[in-house]
Amino acid sequence: MEDLLRVGVISSTHGIRGEVKVFPTTDDNNRFKLLKEVILDTGKEHITLKIETVRFFKQMVILKFKGIDNINDIEKYKGKDLLVTRENAVPLADNEYFIYDIIDSQVVLEDGSSIGTLVEVLTTGANDVYVVKSQEGKELLLPVIDDCVKQIDTENKKVTVHLLSGLLDL
Repeated sequence: MEDLLRVGVISSTHGIRGEVKVFPTTDDNNRFKLLKEVILDTGKEHITLKIETVRFFKQMVILKFKGIDNINDIEKYKGKDLLVTRENAVPLADNEYFIYDIIDSQVVLEDGSSIGTLVEVLTTGANDVYVVKSQEGKELLLPVIDDCVKQIDTENKKVTVHLLSGLLDL
């Protein structure tokens, strides 16, 4: 799974001709215009689907896949992930990273002491929030802001943070 990145989730069918509404899990919905194919994760296998058409409706992307022309052929895949290979992913700018690359990173304080493992990233309107699980099994929520997150080292899977007042009772 490390070389596959999720770009969306099939939320429902759209019409009767095999189109699907996709909830995008990428920062840029327009990236779907550039995709020629996606990988459908059925839970049991990965199926490569060629994209025939791309349209947009509100916050959703409407996709039509080649060879799937009937609602019955696609309906069973509601809730399933659409993936791309890392080679087909959007190129990253400097200091950007894929969320997948920091999951399971060690989260340490500026003095090097460990406070836990990054287990999830919550996307909110203002800023992302890191969910860190401590060695004791407690969860700590850290806002991804410059005052709190000091350094992200994807290569060594290490995130250095400064705990703001009130985030952790030591």
